[in-house]
Amino acid sequence: MPALVFDCDGVLADTERHGHLPAFNQTFEEFGLPVRWSDREYAEKVKVGGGKERMRTLLTPAFLAAAGLPSDPDALDGLIARWHRRKTEVYTGIIGSGSIPPRPGVRRIAAEADAAGWTLAVASTSAEPAVRSVLELAAGPGLAARFAVFAGDVVPRKKPAPDIYRYAVDRLGVGTTGTVVIEDSRNGLLSALEAGLGCVVTPSAYTGEEDFTGALLVVSCLGDPADPADPARKGITAEVLSDPLGADPRPFVRLADLEFLLSAAPGAT
Repeated sequence: MPALVFDCDGVLADTERHGHLPAFNQTFEEFGLPVRWSDREYAEKVKVGGGKERMRTLLTPAFLAAAGLPSDPDALDGLIARWHRRKTEVYTGIIGSGSIPPRPGVRRIAAEADAAGWTLAVASTSAEPAVRSVLELAAGPGLAARFAVFAGDVVPRKKPAPDIYRYAVDRLGVGTTGTVVIEDSRNGLLSALEAGLGCVVTPSAYTGEEDFTGALLVVSCLGDPADPADPARKGITAEVLSDPLGADPRPFVRLADLEFLLSAAPGAT
């Protein structure tokens, strides 16, 4: 049985700039921490996998002194956990407000895959409550219930390590050659490739200039057709950025395109 596995942030919705960044900054403010990340600074922070790990980049001796924080590692671990719990609460509130739209094509292609009997999953190193909130936003509650969710600290190493995808494949009981991953970043791509999985990339706000060598396909988004019943819903074209296997998924990516990529990928049987 084939499997379709989505990353969360940047793939289901473009959440980093308008969700995670303001949630981090609000958390810093609430805890009286002397830092607010700018958009440019956060563009570098997203290269660090995991929210707690991004927070840990703050913990220089100068920052600890300026914030009046202890240097004891156990005490800092406790503070990071508190900050991150609050950040997740703020973030899920932002997602729940509906202010961040899902990325084009996610719900459509997930529904096509589900109808065709594919296994659906999300594999992310973000906190599980945050992942589930974005999944429900992108897929709708009914379809979201069809997904397996692998998130948070279920694996010891974050992307670009392959741990989360190896864990997902093992728990799903699917083969690597029949699984396609949708990612948005180089770290995510490297994680999928190291796990032996084929990967389609849809770059997001902070990842457009990254190197996606090794991806089966790179498109601006999955795309969506126009809705004849709603003239206000225009079609969204998937711009092909890299297509080494010749899938030619235009004007939008269909399930048949993913099936082609699985069959044409190196090592496919």
